[in-house]
Amino acid sequence: MKINSIKELIDISERFKNSLDKQYKQVLVCGGTGCVAGGSLEVYAEIKRLIEEKGLLAKVELYEEDKGIGIKKSGCHGFCEAGPLVRIEPDKFLYLKVKVEDCEEIVNSTLVEGKPVERLMYNVGDKVYHEQEEIPFYKSQTRVVLEHCGHIDAESIQEYIAYGGYQALAKAIGTMTPEEVCKEISDASLRGRGGGGYPAGKKWSQVLSYSSDMKYVICNGDEGDPGAFMDRSLMEGDPHNIIEGMAIAAYATGASEGYIYVRAEYPLAVARLNKAIEQAREIGLLGKNILGTGLNFDLHVNQGAGAFVCGEGSALIASIEGERGMPRVKAKEL
Repeated sequence: MKINSIKELIDISERFKNSLDKQYKQVLVCGGTGCVAGGSLEVYAEIKRLIEEKGLLAKVELYEEDKGIGIKKSGCHGFCEAGPLVRIEPDKFLYLKVKVEDCEEIVNSTLVEGKPVERLMYNVGDKVYHEQEEIPFYKSQTRVVLEHCGHIDAESIQEYIAYGGYQALAKAIGTMTPEEVCKEISDASLRGRGGGGYPAGKKWSQVLSYSSDMKYVICNGDEGDPGAFMDRSLMEGDPHNIIEGMAIAAYATGASEGYIYVRAEYPLAVARLNKAIEQAREIGLLGKNILGTGLNFDLHVNQGAGAFVCGEGSALIASIEGERGMPRVKAKEL
């Protein structure tokens, strides 16, 4: 299936949303690195097996139209110390430190009978927190970039589209000029978050104004600080969000190629990004003539060797080009 126009994207989004709505229960097993290390993939496999054993429909793809139970690997929920985590929708239940031997009780009590398994829920004294959003760890959080992480299937382009994915790209290339996109980014006061805080809109405008036969968009996913997990969470849990953002940046700046630079120590992020890129190519959201608008843009994943200095922009570019990752002095801006 290939999406050839903005109208087709809107139509397919409705189709995927309707299919998602037919999942009367959704089981979101955390597929982030922390929970995977704790055995979440085994939990996922066991819950799927038990659902099928009981004659219930385990829905993995949104193409299926019959009512069933959605079983999916989500991105990181953030509460890594309590993993493996399992979230049940639409109940908003969050089960903590789930083991394979807990799966049968979850399936029987929650998926069949609709009852919570309170022993697996967060509690303080006699108070049991049934809904994830009421847990103190989450209650004061307002997630913007990470809003989908832990709430959607991290490996499904269909589910991303069902939640409105790629609509921002369609709006940008369908109703706005590159200059208008740059202005909107500037007006939103978006800045780099690596320390320098350089205004993104200014950077995009500078690239747009530069005349060249070939321009590139680069996503810096190197993240060399010890214990850093922000970029990793997004790359693992919502890779299509990154792809859509880079496609918008490409349109705004006149770029036709992009690179996502990722540390080789992030194998799950690399795998999910590569899978997402392939999905986007197959469906026509990367490549030639995206959505029939004339936009040409493709993406590649480049794995770094773990040098901390390659988080700096010029060193990162040198590494992508196959050179030693060394920073270079930038010309003074006039």
